[in-house]
Amino acid sequence: QVQLVESGGGLVQPGGSLRLACAASGTFFSINTMRWYRQAPGKEREWVATITTGGTPTYADSVKGRFTISRDNAKNTMYLQMNSLKPDDTAVYYCRTIVDGRIHWGQGTQVTVSS
Repeated sequence: QVQLVESGGGLVQPGGSLRLACAASGTFFSINTMRWYRQAPGKEREWVATITTGGTPTYADSVKGRFTISRDNAKNTMYLQMNSLKPDDTAVYYCRTIVDGRIHWGQGTQVTVSS
């Protein structure tokens, strides 16, 4: 139905920046609301940010003011610009959406913030 592929993760120093992307492909008419989640070792997966099809964003308090979610509907891609990164941001980042009533997850991309 739909496949989601995250990219852009890597190793950065505290205070650095990364831009993640989530590309959607497959058979579907459209993707509406999309979300970013993250999961650190030993912790449950937590919600990071949401963007509606019209581009309205919301953020978790832990990333507000540092992360920016956006989307390019023509490319079926959403992004997460991460600035002022902290060690606590270290996690696997996942994108999620619902198509035809089913939840779809990407495979995740690793973000490591360390000196």
